[in-house]
Amino acid sequence: MSLWDCFCTSRTQVESLRPEKQSETSIHQYLVDEPTLSWSPPSTRASEVLCSTNVSHYDLQVEIGRGFDNLTSVHLARHTPTGTLVTIKITNLENCNEERLKALQKAVILSHFFRHPNITTYWTVFTVGSWLWVISPFMAYGSASQLLRTYFPEGMSETLIRNILFGAVRGLNYLHQNGCIHRSIKASHILISGDGLVTLSGLSHLHSLVKHGQRHRAVYDFPQFSTSVQPWLSPELLRQDLHGYNVKSDIYSVGITACELASGQVPFQDMHRTQMLLQKLKGPPYSPLDISIFPQSESRMKNSRSGVDSGIGESVLVSSGTHTVNSDRLHTPSSKTFSPAFFSLVQLCLQQDPEKRPSASSLLSHVFFKQPYFEFL
Repeated sequence: MSLWDCFCTSRTQVESLRPEKQSETSIHQYLVDEPTLSWSPPSTRASEVLCSTNVSHYDLQVEIGRGFDNLTSVHLARHTPTGTLVTIKITNLENCNEERLKALQKAVILSHFFRHPNITTYWTVFTVGSWLWVISPFMAYGSASQLLRTYFPEGMSETLIRNILFGAVRGLNYLHQNGCIHRSIKASHILISGDGLVTLSGLSHLHSLVKHGQRHRAVYDFPQFSTSVQPWLSPELLRQDLHGYNVKSDIYSVGITACELASGQVPFQDMHRTQMLLQKLKGPPYSPLDISIFPQSESRMKNSRSGVDSGIGESVLVSSGTHTVNSDRLHTPSSKTFSPAFFSLVQLCLQQDPEKRPSASSLLSHVFFKQPYFEFL
């Protein structure tokens, strides 16, 4: 059963998922390469996985998470012919309504066109009965959100935040150059490979500014399934007025994500949605460690033993596909460890006026990112 047939049985009209079958007005027309970055084709082993749509070639080892409003299970698996570790997302399409099917379709189609080292790619997509299988590279460190929960419950060091955000903003800049708004930038959509490569995922929320060959200045479409991502969304996106929103909305989400990485908590997470909206609309820009936004216990406010951490992993357990971490290296950063450059970056991103926020391209030149790279391994 083809993916086309599977979507059609659910009464959702779709186009072929093959890039060469897209129309003249498809996204392929306005995707551009970023000249300063290169994309390397998959290795020989990865190429074998790319062509493998036989379910018997994949040995599911453990469920490592869930996503897409809990409709998708995420598994660590091994491609048995090559021994390659992969990530498999499995979704029962019969449980998806038409809006969710369209979101899945969008993510799959876009994965054929985006070619950038900081954008998560799908190696192959196929169906097993009514189940959609999406095979992608295994990201050994998981998401930045998983790192926070497991190793950095009180927030990461500035050095680690710098390198995670830099990779995420590079991917975001590529999307913006191609006329796309991500609309779901957050720590759980930032993935990290075993060698420290940072990639953006969550493409099902992405929206294009390009319609009928023309790039519009703003959009007025509110993201589907957005309740869970509202704490990261910009004031102008939540306001839903005649001004609409544009790519600068993602920059606001970068600022919220920086706060999330710094404190280990999501701003506004425990607020009533109306209160959250009022807080965002009234401004002014706020500190990433403002206790009015991050309710903290007395113990959380105390300085850590060292104030810094030196890394997040030292070895890879190939059998389980997980990284081990030396607990002696897990020291929580206090507010004193954050530089003026970090606070400047956050304040710029969280400007209430979208026009005062930097573009993703100019954000990459911010002094915060001018520090030496951090090695993950």
